Amino acid sequence: MKLSDYVIDCLKQQGVSHVFEFIGGAIVHLLDSVSFRDDMECVSVRHEQAGAFAAEAYARMNGKLGVAMATSGPGALNLLTGIGSCFFDSVPCLFITGQVNTYEYKFDRPVRQIGFQETDIVSVAEPLTKYAVMVTDPAQIRFELEKAVYLAQNGRPGPVLLDIPMNIQRAQIEPGNLVSFFDSEEYKDLSEDSEITDSTIVDVINMLGEAKRPLILAGGGVRASNSTEQLAQFIEKTGMPIVSSLMGLDVISHEHPLYSGLIGSYGNRYSNLILANCDLLVILGSRLDSRQTGTRPDTFGRAAKKIHVDIDYNELNSKVEATLAVKANLNDFLTRINSELTGFNKPDITDWLKSIKRLKNLYPTYSFYPEENEIEPNRFMELLSSKSGHFGAICLDVGQHQMWASQSFKLSQSQRLLNSGGMGAMGFAVPAAIGATLATGDEALVIAGDGGFQLNIQELDTIVRLNLPVKIVVMNNSSLGMVRQFQDLYFEGRQQSTVNPNPSFIDIVSAYTIPAFQMNSMIDLQQLENFLNTEGPAFIEVILEKKTEVHPKLVVNRPIEDMYPYLDREELKKIMLIDLVDEMDIPT
Repeated sequence: MKLSDYVIDCLKQQGVSHVFEFIGGAIVHLLDSVSFRDDMECVSVRHEQAGAFAAEAYARMNGKLGVAMATSGPGALNLLTGIGSCFFDSVPCLFITGQVNTYEYKFDRPVRQIGFQETDIVSVAEPLTKYAVMVTDPAQIRFELEKAVYLAQNGRPGPVLLDIPMNIQRAQIEPGNLVSFFDSEEYKDLSEDSEITDSTIVDVINMLGEAKRPLILAGGGVRASNSTEQLAQFIEKTGMPIVSSLMGLDVISHEHPLYSGLIGSYGNRYSNLILANCDLLVILGSRLDSRQTGTRPDTFGRAAKKIHVDIDYNELNSKVEATLAVKANLNDFLTRINSELTGFNKPDITDWLKSIKRLKNLYPTYSFYPEENEIEPNRFMELLSSKSGHFGAICLDVGQHQMWASQSFKLSQSQRLLNSGGMGAMGFAVPAAIGATLATGDEALVIAGDGGFQLNIQELDTIVRLNLPVKIVVMNNSSLGMVRQFQDLYFEGRQQSTVNPNPSFIDIVSAYTIPAFQMNSMIDLQQLENFLNTEGPAFIEVILEKKTEVHPKLVVNRPIEDMYPYLDREELKKIMLIDLVDEMDIPT
């Protein structure tokens, strides 16, 4: 059997039906092996980075392995941003790169290159993967494939990379004689340690029973561990309100009466106030990065006891000290705790829930208060979400629009929100929508900015060629608004490199034969209706003022409850149930 055929067989056994790729000479054998099959499809994108993002979204939507392939040299290197995105956001993807023949590879020889496009992608990708290896012996292909896929999907999920030279791809093998990773001592040593002891469960239940102002903080680990159903049971059994990080926004319907918004640097003001006032914080699958805690993690949830559950031991107590840190698979933890909560007497938190409702009503999220028919981004996101219940995935790019949507787009129970979290990569949304749509068959909605949209604009061709039901909203304020807002705040308004003229997006999109619409004010609502009612792909440009900003925003040296624009100190003091922290000088 040809080795490349064996690789594709193994991918199919993992439930993979789409391989995202941009062809090159070093992966022709692998893609030719796909061409013989009617149960797997090559999705030819127009840039390898887009293929990586599409594979990431594919894996996030269907819970299976995402796969992207690229040729040696520039193709492999173009995957790196997507590989890093999977690494930081814990997404199980297999990246396969072609490589020059082993007899053309330099190995330890002190030269820069021997074969054409030869590049040591393994060494480059190692810091961004759970496992990266070049396969130099055909007899090892089963072992390396099984090991890579196992590591991608188990423990804290993440990307893996196999670099397969061309002469290895075309080698003939006998599958029955191949050694299995699952028979190795290495596999037996990889069992996950867990700290879900009986005493841990007792401690958790006691802390839940004693809390007067409890709160759940849900992170990306809820989705990564497929724990949304268990989380729903936990909320039902405890009656606890819940806030989320950016990566945890889609773990619960936003119509749920206990859902209390997004926390963090660009979170909802009321959500940050809720977290600041809680006396018990149950942190589920969140690494508590600085975009959540702000630059003063010592003040984060300072009045609360903290239970922090995460699969990665290194994330526990690394930024915020927990009262109880539990290293465990979140699905296992929630399943265990739910079984022990049968008959749990919920504490009376009526006053706490009333306080939460009051904060939501006092501090709705606005970027500014509009006059007449101005398009105010947060209200636009609420309007858009009210008309978008049929979309399976909402794919956000990176920038101001991402925060407006994360603050104000109301998700239904079944909808997924795909963000580029840790990497924060502009150009993510359009390729992610391609992967999401192919994974589920559902329509996908892209929300992008005028800057990020142009980074992978070539994938409009992929959408049209495959006739994918992808709708694209571009919020156009003619600037790289997130950095421009940063410059306005800290650099006296010097807008170096952030304000540049745009091309006509309507003309470009029309050249790809995609129906295009434009909104200049709220008077143009019919344009939005026409856009949403168009069959197949469609595009709408939403024109904003160049000065449009994201509010509220947390600035440096402030606790998360003290967001800009600042509340009057007496007002803040009145709504806080705990003492205010001392103000510090803000560096210039």
